[in-house]
Amino acid sequence: MDMMISNLQQQRQITEQLRREAAVKRIPVSQAIQDIIKYIREREMEDCLMVGFSSQKANPFREKSSCAVI
Repeated sequence: MDMMISNLQQQRQITEQLRREAAVKRIPVSQAIQDIIKYIREREMEDCLMVGFSSQKANPFREKSSCAVI
């Protein structure tokens, strides 16, 4: 009996989740892509990987020196 009640509660939770997901406002993929492209273009000049770094020390991707003092 407990298992049946637990299963019923689980199914109710799943149903509620599906209802919430169905209520989410959807947009066409083509519009989403255009929004993403616009977002990227607006922030292009702030992207260090696109415009470079102001100095080598500011670059977190620079090769670390391999010289170690023993």
